[in-house]
Formats: sequence, structure tokens, C-alpha cells
Amino acid sequence: MSDRIFLYYRAGVPVARFRFSGESIRCTPRDMTTMAYGEEQDFIWPMPPLSPELDRRLPEAVRCIQQGAVPEEAEYVRDVSGVVAGVSVTAGLFIQPRGKNPLDFLCCGEKIVACIDNERNYLGLLVEEGWEELTPQGDMADPILSRPEWGIDFSGTEMVPMRDGIRLATDVYLPAGRTTEQKFPTVLIRTCYNKFSTAQFFTFVHYGYAVVAQDTRGRELSEGVWQPIINEREDGDDTLNWIAAQPWSDGSVGMIGASYLAIVQWQAAASGNPHLKAIISMVTGGVPLFDFPHRSGVLSPGTIAWVVSMRKRSFAPDDMERTDWEQVLKTRPIRQIPAQGIGEEIPFWNEWMDHEYYDGYWHRANFLAHQQRINVPAMYISGWYDDVGPGSMQVWDMNKRNARANQKLICGAWQHKMNVSRDIHGNDYGPEAVRYDMFFRYLRWYDHFLKGVENGVEREAPVEYFTIGENRWHTANTWPPEKVSDRELYLSSRGSANTSGGDGRLLPAPPKETGEDHYVYDPMDPAPFLIDISENECLVPENYREVERRSDVLVYTTGPLERSVTISGEPVAILYAATDARDTDWVVRITDVDGDGNAIRMCDGILRARFRKSFIEPSLLLPGEVVRYKIPMTWISNRFAAGHRIRVEITSGADNSVFPNSNTGHPIADDLSVQIAKQTVFHGGRRQSRVILPVVESDAFS
Repeated sequence: MSDRIFLYYRAGVPVARFRFSGESIRCTPRDMTTMAYGEEQDFIWPMPPLSPELDRRLPEAVRCIQQGAVPEEAEYVRDVSGVVAGVSVTAGLFIQPRGKNPLDFLCCGEKIVACIDNERNYLGLLVEEGWEELTPQGDMADPILSRPEWGIDFSGTEMVPMRDGIRLATDVYLPAGRTTEQKFPTVLIRTCYNKFSTAQFFTFVHYGYAVVAQDTRGRELSEGVWQPIINEREDGDDTLNWIAAQPWSDGSVGMIGASYLAIVQWQAAASGNPHLKAIISMVTGGVPLFDFPHRSGVLSPGTIAWVVSMRKRSFAPDDMERTDWEQVLKTRPIRQIPAQGIGEEIPFWNEWMDHEYYDGYWHRANFLAHQQRINVPAMYISGWYDDVGPGSMQVWDMNKRNARANQKLICGAWQHKMNVSRDIHGNDYGPEAVRYDMFFRYLRWYDHFLKGVENGVEREAPVEYFTIGENRWHTANTWPPEKVSDRELYLSSRGSANTSGGDGRLLPAPPKETGEDHYVYDPMDPAPFLIDISENECLVPENYREVERRSDVLVYTTGPLERSVTISGEPVAILYAATDARDTDWVVRITDVDGDGNAIRMCDGILRARFRKSFIEPSLLLPGEVVRYKIPMTWISNRFAAGHRIRVEITSGADNSVFPNSNTGHPIADDLSVQIAKQTVFHGGRRQSRVILPVVESDAFS
């Protein structure tokens, strides 16, 4: 049997060569500075430049090739055709349908010719030499794409001064072998999680970019006090100016990163810095009170795990995993959760408690206040179940409102940990839910906007979105898509909409008869919002079947659909409601109900009544007054299959998503009192409570 030669690519860059010879596995690693291959040696894991952090599935891929068998759970999806050594060939694609970071396989007959390891932002690919065209590596052969011709030269750590004298630890990686005259565009990553954790993005150096990784203020080796999001606009501005002044910089900078690493991009963009030419914003948070670290004006207990993990200068992710979160979150007053729950004061948590409402403290972090300065080509990556998804919604709507050019949205059936799985909590989203092309997209974005390469990215469809239920990707020229129209479903009942066994209905036309439904909201026993705090994922497509059996949940349902109905956009609830309290919460949720009665969360919206007019000037209620509430929900694209039912829940509890409203109207940080509230929802007549759905098929409910 002849030897088989495989190449291992990481984000399109050949990192190592493997020789499979019977029982022997030999590896020739590559020096990522000189880009020269070293000496062939026995494969022993780990083997630099291979690493458990970046190439976690590689040993499994090597083992499968050696054994000549894909794992039992791998499922055949489709055939892939191409040319190998001048001969047309066909191979079968087998995927791992469940679990995080799937390992997929390309097989020709009984042979595995490629293993595909999807790692959120880049791809690990172990492929038999010559078979690249049939794999995602084929995209990287685009002749006008930057080529991975450069090695990585670590230029050192700089302590970059900010305008107030605080210095931030900043690592610089440059293309190796450059001349003193050569200048490069820069990819900047600013992180609160340790700059070494951003190694996945260093690969841009291979493609002719400088890469700068920086610890944000008060984190790791950087000086200053850690105050989440408060200082990022000024620090981002100063860092951009520092980069542009370096002898290796051509003055053009792009930023990239997820979550907090995306928030700092929008903060930097809000400075109006002219050197920021492009950003890649992944699962970003929004502005205070609207989104991070709040949800709808209320500090979210779902962020507590993050708060605990960030209480010291170094990120401690293991601290998020506890079995007693439910007990810890019941600590009152809320201000004392860190001190009593984990036995430690957290200074920035105390600051948050001192600034419950929008004020000058939060204004420093509100990039919307400077939106007139934000005009930068932006690629948005998010998911329908991203717990800071409202942040992506917010910045997309901001730039759409301001008619900014070159805005690109990619939104999948993903959580905050985007593009890592094809299933979430038992819900299957099919083979296409995971994308292989994300790094390819990032590189083309930067090639165009930082290097000026005419590759056509600015002419491509601005929106790519995944429709759940259909489990397919679609393109559109705007979001919501062009062929969407608002259709209303009206709440109706005979006064007993409590629980899924009640008489609540959703009607396609306004009911003529007036009615009302009642429930009692007890802050000591709120309806749950189904998340696992330790998972650090706060918007999950969970099954609300049991929650809908609670008497404090009103449930309104269509009949079984005669045909499928697809919604794509931002559903909105219009609610006419009253309470006998001075403040309360309203939660509206849409679920997709199958024939077995499973009610899977699609999207929801939460409104604390005191913030119905403004986050800046809270306004308490007059007990008993009927108020019209407009409650936007998170984005979604979902096809309700024929035979399924569309359901709307209304309640006042979202335990684990927001701290339960005490109904007293007191500031929550130090409130120890509670009031049981009697809630009324009106429908029919002049008080047409309803949901407005962005329906793709305009006659779906006729």
C-alpha cells in the first residue's frame, strides 16, 4: 500500500504535512515565522505549531483517517464533485449532526479524503494532497484573494499610552521578512479576555496584514481600573491613532472580534477616527439600558456568571460553572449578590448598582449618542438565539436609519457562541446551519476595504439569513427582507386564557367582542425564562410546554396551520394591559407548537413598565390605568410548518433573564419589599391586543 500524503490547513494556511504509511503516522510541522517545513517526525500530540486550543479535533481526524472509518454518528448529506490530478471525481460529504464544533468528512469510496473541523471563525482542514478543490479550501484558490505568503513575526509588547496617561499592553505581529519601507494595513483586536486568547486572528499576518492585540483597560497587563464599556470609545480612538503613526502601518485599520470584542469596535467607530476603515462585528452587545449589561432597562441575572468570571484582572471562565446559581440569584438586596453569594465584593457591580437608570455614567458608553460619527463598512455576524442579539439589531437599525453604505449581515440559527453547532438543546437545524466559509468572507472583506482589492464584496447581497424550519440560507437586499409584509394576529378569549389548556385564541381578524384575561404575578414565584446560567447563553430555543401550564401565563394559539407560514424580521406585540401595582413587567413570547404539543421558543420581548416611555426618566404607573404597550421582540426567521400552531404567551415573569420586578416601583438595587400584582390583559373593541408578524407570504392567514 502506497503512502498517503495529507496537508493540514488552518484558515487556508498550510500548517503541517502528514504521511500515513500503514500503522505509521509521520508529521512535518511548519515554522510559522519562516514558513519553512521542518523535519518529518512521529506524530505526537500536541506538536507545535499545532495546539489543543486551535486544532482541538485534529487528533480525532488523524485517527479516523488511520482507521479508515468515519464515526458512527456521521450522516451522509450529499455528493461533491471536482477534479483531482486531471480526473473528474465525486466524494460524499458526511457531517456530525449534533454537538459543538462538528468534525465532518469527505469520503471517496471507502477512503476518507478530508476532515473538516469548523472552529467558529476559521476552518481546520486535513485533506489528502490534490483533493483541495472539493473542500472549502477551494474557495481560497480565488486568484484575487490575498495569498498566505508571509510568516508571523512577533514584534513585541508595547505599553501604549492613552490620553489620560494610562498605558495598555499591546502585542504587535508583523509579516516576517518585510523590508523597512513596507507598510501594511492592520487588523486590531481589543479584548478583556487576555490578548493571547485572540491567536485565531493572528493568521491574518500570513495574508499580508499587521495584527495588533490589546488588553483593554484594567485587564491583564494593562494599567487602569476595569470598568466594563465605560472607557472604550476614548481608548479605541487613541489606539487607532497609535497604530496609524507606526512605521509599519499604512494608516488603514480594521477591527474584528465577538461579544465584548465587538462592542469595542462600535465604541471606536463612535469616535469618528478616520483610520478605522472596516469592522467585523460578531454577536455584539448594544448600549447600556437597551442591551448589555441590561435587558430592557434591567440588569440581567444572566450576566452574573460573566460578572463573576471578570471580577479579577484575568478572565476566570471556570468560575461561571456553579450548581447553586438559583440560590445565589435569590440574594436580596440585589446589590449584595456578589458579597453574599460568592463572598466577594465586585467594584464594577457596585458601580452598576449606583447607576440603575441612564445617567452620565452610562452615557459615556452610549455609542448611539455619537452615531453621526459612525460611518464604517461593517460586517455583522449574529444568530437568532444570540443573547446579545439586540445589540446587532440596534447597530444594524442605526446604520440603516442613517443610510450607511457597505453594511453586510449574516444571521444564522446560532447562539452567542456562533457557528459552532447544528443543534441547540435538542432542536435540529440541518447540515447547512454550520458554515465553512466565514474566514473566507472575513478575508475578502478586509482585502476590499483595507487593501482596495476589487473583489466585488460591495455588490453582493447585503443580507444572508437562515430560516429555521426550512433550514436553508437566503439572501436579501435589506433586513427585514423585501417580500415581507406585516400581518396581525389578534388576542381573543372568553376570559380564561390562562395556561395552554385555556380558551385563548389568535385570530387573523380583529374580534368584535371585548374581553379581558387576568392572572396574578407573584415576584417570589415568577414564571421562569429557561436558561442555564452556567452555560452563559441567555436566549435559548427551549421547550416552554411546562411553563405554559402555569396559571400566571396567558396562552393564545392559532388552529393548526393549513399551510406553512414563514416570518422573517422583528415581531412586535401591542398590548393593552393594566395592573394594580405602580410598576410591573410584561413578557411576550412566540412559540412554535408541533403536533405533540412541544412549544419551542422563537423570540420574545420584555418591557419593565416604568421604562415604557424612556430609560432616562422612568415613569411609574397609576394602579388600574389601562396602558398601550409596544413590545418589540428579537429578530427571527422561522417557518411554521403546516399542522403546527403559532402561539403567543403573556406573563410577567422572566426569571433568570431579568430580576423579578418587585412591583413596588422602588429602585431594584436595594429593594427588599415585594407586592403581588393583579394583571389584566384586554382584547377586542378599542383595545385590540395583538402581535404583528413579518410574514413572507402575504396571504398566509387568509
